[in-house]
Amino acid sequence: MPASLTTTFTNRILQGAAASLIVLALAGCSTTKDRMTTGSVPKLTKPVEEMDATELRSATDRLGQAYEKNPRDPVTGVNYANLLRMNGRDTQALAVMQQVAISNPADRNVLAAYGKAQAAAGQFQQALDTIGRAQTPDRPDWKLISAEGAILDQMGRASDARQRYRDALDIQPNEPSILSNLGMSYVLTGDLRTAETYLRSAASQPTADSRVRQNLALVVGLQGHFPEAEQIARRELSPQQADANVAYLRGMLSQQNSWQKLAAKDKTPGTAEASNTN
Repeated sequence: MPASLTTTFTNRILQGAAASLIVLALAGCSTTKDRMTTGSVPKLTKPVEEMDATELRSATDRLGQAYEKNPRDPVTGVNYANLLRMNGRDTQALAVMQQVAISNPADRNVLAAYGKAQAAAGQFQQALDTIGRAQTPDRPDWKLISAEGAILDQMGRASDARQRYRDALDIQPNEPSILSNLGMSYVLTGDLRTAETYLRSAASQPTADSRVRQNLALVVGLQGHFPEAEQIARRELSPQQADANVAYLRGMLSQQNSWQKLAAKDKTPGTAEASNTN
């Protein structure tokens, strides 16, 4: 892939990739309570990442009603803020977590979710400070360390971010969400081949989820290997979700009128190596 195209595409996906980093960095920070399985908190019928837009709105409405009844409850507040972010309502999610954090200033899960909300709203230094308060030096949480890396990546501090990911991997070796974050860190600096190496490793782990595979599909697609990217994007998703992911990949690249050009190049014998050149 020509260097000029790589730079253009990398710049265009910077914001989306950074958002993926935050999602993956804090995935798993929740307890079983945070996953809506206890108490009076409304339960979900499927994982949030597998919901379509209608299902997300419905779940958000139900959690919003529960939050109104008890805005101090940490489980309800964290879950509601998570769903608000999934709906793109970052400002409201931050406001919810501010209120919940006031009522639960020492709750580790609340502080972690508050930091996530701050990062999603662009308050990166505040997010680092909040997540730092949630961390316990005697028993460090790898999920919070990885979250710090994601925030540092969004601040343009790639070297510091990657060190945090490696610190997290020291605690939790081969964790797919950390490996995926590390791979996406290289996407942000335009090193797609290194990114693909980490993302393939992440996707090969038994506990890898669909979000990791979608990041791999993105990186494979950015290098011009569209049939493989589509194949990865369609795994373990409903046809509607898979079509939406593929449409996103196509739409992102077609902004530069490059989908057809790169797809044709990918089918031309002897061009596979060229498509990987940064």
